[in-house]
Amino acid sequence: MSALALLLALGSSIVWGTADFAGGSLTRRLPAFGVTILSQAAGAVLLAVVVCVRGEVGTRSFLLGLLAGAGGGVGLAAFYRALSLGTMSVVSPLVACGTIVPFGLSVATGERPSTLATVGAVAALGGAVLASVEEHRSESADRARAVLLALLAAATLGLFIYFLGLGSREGDALSTLAGARVGSLALLGVLAVGLRAPMRIPRASLLAVAGVGLADVVANVLFAFASAHGLLSLVSVLGALFPIVTVVLAYLLLGERLTRAQKLGIGIALGGVLTISAS
Repeated sequence: MSALALLLALGSSIVWGTADFAGGSLTRRLPAFGVTILSQAAGAVLLAVVVCVRGEVGTRSFLLGLLAGAGGGVGLAAFYRALSLGTMSVVSPLVACGTIVPFGLSVATGERPSTLATVGAVAALGGAVLASVEEHRSESADRARAVLLALLAAATLGLFIYFLGLGSREGDALSTLAGARVGSLALLGVLAVGLRAPMRIPRASLLAVAGVGLADVVANVLFAFASAHGLLSLVSVLGALFPIVTVVLAYLLLGERLTRAQKLGIGIALGGVLTISAS
């Protein structure tokens, strides 16, 4: 795997993890749909400016982006709502398992990573899950809902990652990103209206929510370019290491415990990254 693809994919996981931590923190006091739609809209404005400057959109890439956006919009809304109900260290490992979707689809459609790279990918994914697992046995209704929403987020965000990477690798990254943002906003708008979800965001929180959306765009751009320089099956695993960032930030800023198992998981994940880089 090329060093450039490795660095871009890891960069996307760091920015995604930071954005998810911020978005999850905001939804603990603000409506999840409001945060998701406003943050997505902020990113859409940035992408619209770039597209207008360039003046060209690839049709196939845009359509693949629409498919990605459908999964990404639902996935983000479910993820943020799950984070508002349960601790980050319960929700994040379940969402991290969503990388099985792009990894499996990539292998099924012809990618053949080396044995060493596959071992590294399995170690990285397993480490990310272990790093995010909290020793918590509460069976509250909120925790049960958080788990179900996290599983929904895992599946839909997995589809988002796959189609975002596919469109960027086989066509034009910017067109794919633009399509993804249009798709996510359209679907989120329909869901918000249909569910009559609360949307109001206080003026004092607007910049923070917009910042989450801009960070999400940066992460998407990094991942899109990583997909163009490496196997999607491996890039998706590296991009899915974002739960480690979320958990570490929760430990540092919110005081959530970092157990011995979580520390071991971080070490295993880093070992997996090194194995992939050596393949």
